Amino acid sequence: MAGEASDAHSVVATIQPAISLLGLGIGAALASRALRLNPIVGYLGLGLGLASLGMAPDFRGPVVAAMAEAGVMFLLFNLGLHFSLGRIRAEAGNIFGFGSLQMVVAGGAFAALFIAFGLPLAFAIIAGFGMGLSSTAVVIGLVRERGQEDCPVGRAAQSILIFQDIAAILLLVTAGALASGGALAPALGLAGAKALAAFGIAVLFARYLTEPLFSLIARAGTTEVYTATALFIALAAGWATGMAGLSLTLGAFLGGMAVADSRYRILVQTEIDAFRGLFLSFFFISVGLSIDPALLVADWMLVVGVTLGMIVLKCAFNVVAALLNRWSVPGSIQLGFLLGQGSEFTLVLLALPAVAGLAEPRLVSAMVTAIAISLAVTPLVSNIGRKLAGRLRAGPPDMKLAGDDAPVLIIGMTSAGRTLADALAYNEIGYLALEADHDRFQMALADGYHVHRANPADPRSWDAIGIDRRQVLVVATGDTSVSREVTPLAQQRMPGLARIIAVPGPDEIDEIAALGMLPVDMSLSGGGERLIELVFAALGEQRALPVPSLAHDEVRPLKVA
Repeated sequence: MAGEASDAHSVVATIQPAISLLGLGIGAALASRALRLNPIVGYLGLGLGLASLGMAPDFRGPVVAAMAEAGVMFLLFNLGLHFSLGRIRAEAGNIFGFGSLQMVVAGGAFAALFIAFGLPLAFAIIAGFGMGLSSTAVVIGLVRERGQEDCPVGRAAQSILIFQDIAAILLLVTAGALASGGALAPALGLAGAKALAAFGIAVLFARYLTEPLFSLIARAGTTEVYTATALFIALAAGWATGMAGLSLTLGAFLGGMAVADSRYRILVQTEIDAFRGLFLSFFFISVGLSIDPALLVADWMLVVGVTLGMIVLKCAFNVVAALLNRWSVPGSIQLGFLLGQGSEFTLVLLALPAVAGLAEPRLVSAMVTAIAISLAVTPLVSNIGRKLAGRLRAGPPDMKLAGDDAPVLIIGMTSAGRTLADALAYNEIGYLALEADHDRFQMALADGYHVHRANPADPRSWDAIGIDRRQVLVVATGDTSVSREVTPLAQQRMPGLARIIAVPGPDEIDEIAALGMLPVDMSLSGGGERLIELVFAALGEQRALPVPSLAHDEVRPLKVA
């Protein structure tokens, strides 16, 4: 009995930090929402607060570390679910072209800067290119939070981060060869061969095993089997690449990619989503715990200088890389600021004795703290870039509306409006979007949508926006009261205009339908897909093949040849 009691006490002691962090994390998330902050900020702040109270050692342990690592793996698995082989081919220019350019510019500039400061060459190269990396977990989480995953900035950021994950593997191999004293070239060659083999296995799995596996599971008809299978693929793929000496996150991404073309992908994503959000909170709290409060107090000038210097230079280098890739100035600024933080991989690199031993401990500690702080302020920094890009895009007023001859008029750049705009743009169908809310207008403008500030509820604006030239009118504001008021006049003036409205729930569908509009209940699963289908049907188009989208939790259409 004494042995059983001892074992029970050991189990309780092992899981206690995770349970405590889970409860504290809920409070941090609620507080962040109340303050209108990104939950990531709350998790990082919680970790820093616990570290400041000297409680960081109490919350470090194998269970918390494993859950934090699982969060990043689930995040990359979820990203892989949206990178089918077709999309990788379509995004190859961004992944291998833009991605490598960003690493050469940002990483090379930091390496040259470290060399200029007299740091050892090996440290300058490894740490310099490590500083060129950005945080996959933070950026993808932020892009998803803002619904930017299908706009050019979001797609480019995801592609660059995929290349950076590959670059991080090479840096870790380089650091490992440095520690063992082995030859670098054979180690890099072996890592490259392993990565290609892993990619080949993922392709074969996607082509020959995914559909039969899930068809077999479907016949079982048991929900928990779907959950177990989704978790198994995500974790096992990461474990396999980890055992091969590669990144766990690379394996998780390839596991998601193997399921991306499957008809069961939506089901897998649904099962993974809850675990992804839960475990990611542990990752961000762990990053906050890694900040050294004593260093912040004792060497605060050094830490502040390194942090500001890193963020400012990183943003500037990223902007230069985007401009060299022939991006517009507003787009370059928005992307550069979005990727302006350090990376969790760089924290791993700087923790390796073979790397940390090459530089002064104070400098290495300041760099680690600066990276952690940069992760915490990423929402703030990226917001600055986004608003600056919005102002630059606004520029002087055009003589002609962007989308002046477009057949579709979208009122309201909500989640539903953005989903439809993404679908139309991907299928090369013109649209004009109107937004009356200032903040929503600024964000849509910054993200590159064809949007203008106007109040379409006022019939006097209809001539200016050319409503008579449109074929389809889509109301995506989520407010049906205005539609009721202007419907009689709209029917009289534009009897042939197809009018579709996205409604937030089923209560008003019958009344809206009686007004002659086509309602789409956005509270139902597949609401975005239904909205797209109705618009394409009204246009007489057959070019949309809807598949689920990360951007708006709805669908992103793929072009059909």
